[in-house]
Amino acid sequence: MAKVLIAGGGIAGTITAIALHETGHEPVIHEAYDRTAEGVGAFLTLAVNGLDALAPLGLKSLVKGLGFDTPRIKMHLGDGRELADFALGGQLDDGTVSQTVLRSELYIGLRDEAVRRGIEIRYGKRLADARETGDGVLATFEDGSSTEGDLLIGADGLRSRVRTIIDPKAPSPRYVPLLNTGGLAEGLRLDDEPGVMHMTFGKRLFFAHVVHPDGGVWWFANVPRKRKPSPSDLTVTATWREDLIRGLAVDRTPAVEIVRATREIYRPWATYDFPSVPTWRTDRMVIIGDAAHATSPAAGQGAAMAIEDAVTLARCLRDVPSIPKALAVYEGLRRERVEAVVERGKRNGDDKAAGPVGRVIRDFFLTRAFKNPPAEDPNAFMWRHRIDWEAPVAS
Repeated sequence: MAKVLIAGGGIAGTITAIALHETGHEPVIHEAYDRTAEGVGAFLTLAVNGLDALAPLGLKSLVKGLGFDTPRIKMHLGDGRELADFALGGQLDDGTVSQTVLRSELYIGLRDEAVRRGIEIRYGKRLADARETGDGVLATFEDGSSTEGDLLIGADGLRSRVRTIIDPKAPSPRYVPLLNTGGLAEGLRLDDEPGVMHMTFGKRLFFAHVVHPDGGVWWFANVPRKRKPSPSDLTVTATWREDLIRGLAVDRTPAVEIVRATREIYRPWATYDFPSVPTWRTDRMVIIGDAAHATSPAAGQGAAMAIEDAVTLARCLRDVPSIPKALAVYEGLRRERVEAVVERGKRNGDDKAAGPVGRVIRDFFLTRAFKNPPAEDPNAFMWRHRIDWEAPVAS
């Protein structure tokens, strides 16, 4: 049994802790924020490969209880034309389809489950530094405290401190020229079938919405922004709502009325990804999730990749006899796949940031592509992936 220090108590860190606990290790989560910072954020759609990876941990039903089925997607152009209607990521053998869930509810549900299983979570523990001690690792925190363990896992996201400790020359995230925002509209009744995601390549903005089974409308928008935003760009100003409405009003969609029916619009956040992070690990430290391979939301795989990481790492630490070798095997199982997903996310997102001329070209090629779709869905490799929890990992 290893004592495993986990930096980051979000979705990646919590699922990693649960997976390690299932294999007999002693995980301790160190969360930078106070307990009251309960997963502030928008919503996400969790693909079936992520849900399947949760099943052996007894978490699939928990997540399904928090979200709602999102089995299909309809693609549109800003002029109102429907491009396609297809399955959103297939389904599992038991009929499970993609689930859309509020990030905060997913975070709270997973955290409470970790506590129920006896996993320790320490709050207000922002990692300052770490060093290997030969047969372990010593982590120090900004509050002056320190702790020792056999292994440190960096599940600390895009701005990972563990990543820079492992490799001070690690690359910075790549800015994808889009801002994101969204919200939950109330008191608005659309004729859309609940659970069908509607996505529109608009003349100025990309807009997506889905009707919740209770009738509410969940939505997000991508706002092209060539220049990397400053902190002041990422605040909600008095004109933010009207700026969005002006960008959406040129399209034939219900987007404007959806935005007007939204009480609180999410503060905008920038989009980043990592084409490749050269160094994931040392003998006693490793990074997972966004810390190692953040992907554009256009891949629809961010949370699923973190879940796959957690389950794969736990299997390696369960079956491979030494920690350094287990980390090497983990990287060998994950790197090629996650970098392919990051690349696919970049391709899927590029069409959202087209300028006036690029939009005309984009719409032409999108129309032609959906009229003559390829025999094999180029995104299928992402959601068809399965992890066999019971299968031993060879060292």
